[in-house]
Amino acid sequence: MTLTSKTAAELQALLQKGEVTVTELTNETLKTIEKTEEQIHAFIHVAKEEATARAEQLDQAPADARGPLFGVPVGIKDNIVTKDMTTTCASKMLEDFVPVYNATVMDKLEAAGAINVGKLNMDEFAMGSTTETSFFGNTLNPWNTDYVPGGSSGGSAAAVAAGEVPLSLGSDTGGSVRQPAAFCGVVGMKPTYGRISRFGLTAFGSSLDSVGTFSRTVEDNALLLGVIAGEDDNDSSSSAKQVPDYKAALTGDIKGLKVAVPSAYLGEGVDAEVAATVKEALKVLESLGAVCEEVELPHVQYAPTTYYVISSSEAQSNLSRFDGLRYGYHTENAENLEQAYFRTRQEGFGDEVKKRILFGTYAMSADHHEDLYVRAQRIRTLIAQDFDKVFENYDVVIGPTAATTAFKLGETGGDQLVHYANDVLAVPANLTGRPALSVPCGFVNELPVGLQIMGKHFDEETLYNVGHAYEQATDFHKRTPAIREGN
Repeated sequence: MTLTSKTAAELQALLQKGEVTVTELTNETLKTIEKTEEQIHAFIHVAKEEATARAEQLDQAPADARGPLFGVPVGIKDNIVTKDMTTTCASKMLEDFVPVYNATVMDKLEAAGAINVGKLNMDEFAMGSTTETSFFGNTLNPWNTDYVPGGSSGGSAAAVAAGEVPLSLGSDTGGSVRQPAAFCGVVGMKPTYGRISRFGLTAFGSSLDSVGTFSRTVEDNALLLGVIAGEDDNDSSSSAKQVPDYKAALTGDIKGLKVAVPSAYLGEGVDAEVAATVKEALKVLESLGAVCEEVELPHVQYAPTTYYVISSSEAQSNLSRFDGLRYGYHTENAENLEQAYFRTRQEGFGDEVKKRILFGTYAMSADHHEDLYVRAQRIRTLIAQDFDKVFENYDVVIGPTAATTAFKLGETGGDQLVHYANDVLAVPANLTGRPALSVPCGFVNELPVGLQIMGKHFDEETLYNVGHAYEQATDFHKRTPAIREGN
């Protein structure tokens, strides 16, 4: 077994005991990335020199100064700000942008001893679900390179699935961690809104955005979240609630756990084989002592429309800062200030980003603000109240992470019914600020299926324990794509 095939927890044990050096692990990681990138293109930038120098520095660190992620390679979604390293958001607009400060999560990773080995591909400004809107080209699914890895954090999921890194960071505004985790057969967590600081995360929808975590096992994911979670003075929306020991929560005991299964989560638009796979997963949980019951969410059908109105409205505001005057791309074809604004944004943004800006501007206009944005916020409250009522009697809500397995490049998810079903599954966690975890639960036509576990606010511990219990009772997380053979 090679070093890059090991989990972060296994690597930690080796590194802390001195059985392998950080330099050895880093060099093998970089070799694996170089070999694998030709096939999947998960990275926008590989930080070879920076990672090598960091590894040499860590090898000199005394034993008592070694953090919980000492020497572990981590990949970073390219909308998370990294000091002295390009942060492009996969857009021509920021193609050469080099920040002068770190996101809070980057400072926490550094303090924990992790090594940033590079920036990962994504949908432009996190707008998309396939990683096909990236200015730098498509990322491919490691299980079958004719298929997408999901999005917008497709590079983050693909890099972990392909064995390039054991851990990665992504961001989730409407399912952008959980859906690619499902498509690529890895573990993905969108924590409670406010659990992780958003300082240094390029804003898409500020009331929806969350940094998220990818790994191959639930244990590794718990380790990573424990490092980057917590209050931050730079982010007023971050929570002061104490960060628990997530790894200690992995008891595997779920006897008596009450599981709510919304009827809409296994209904119209959800692929029949995916639904059957999730039902088998529910049987596994029942065999472990959980009690699964069907419930109704009266307003969840309105979640997709509500999400698109709110996210686009917030996006048009957040993206107004990209005007070509202070940083980023600037057109060379302008005769005055008005042309400079217009042509910079016309040339610098891709079609998907332009579409969302236009819709958000329409929704926030004086003529439509009340009918669209304000109404969407009211419906958001109704959706949140539906979930509040369910969680009065249940510990978790479970369903598929996505309505289908990964779809082929260029298909963008098939018909509108599939799009709708995917959004019904994904966006409620963001609209309500609740944590949600995706774990591998099977395969359909040799493509992974994800099981989504949603919980109460700041109860990531329960989600991890349920996911861990399921993981220990099955072996889906142990299956690896052929692309990792020899790595």
